[in-house]
Amino acid sequence: MRTRAEYALGQVWETAKKVFPYVLIGVGIGAVIHNWIPERFIVNILGGNNPFGVIIAVAAGIPMYADIFGTVPVAEALLAKGALLGVVLSFMMAVTTLSLPSMIMLRKAVKNKLLCIFIAVCTTGIILVGYFFNIIQSYIM
Repeated sequence: MRTRAEYALGQVWETAKKVFPYVLIGVGIGAVIHNWIPERFIVNILGGNNPFGVIIAVAAGIPMYADIFGTVPVAEALLAKGALLGVVLSFMMAVTTLSLPSMIMLRKAVKNKLLCIFIAVCTTGIILVGYFFNIIQSYIM
């Protein structure tokens, strides 16, 4: 029993060491968005005039790592700065599903072919959901 607990603790420590830098990067990016990036810049890149806003948001979410609750402050900052709802939702889903640390952990559990299929299906779904919500938002407003 003690050996299992020691092994588990060692695995937790190794995973935490690999993921911790990405957590710090995510918190730093949220702080930068909230405090230093001008609203006009966010609206130009992630607002209604840019048809690639969802794809940009997905790409921006990949290097970050957070759970869904960790993305809420970043999402709030993006919405407050004028980003579209679909863009923000896509960003949140990409951070929690496609983040680089998650892929590193998944790579140890599944074969490369399955990991590639997972990434392709999730990326496609996230982008479709983002555009769907942007279309709905444009009809409502």
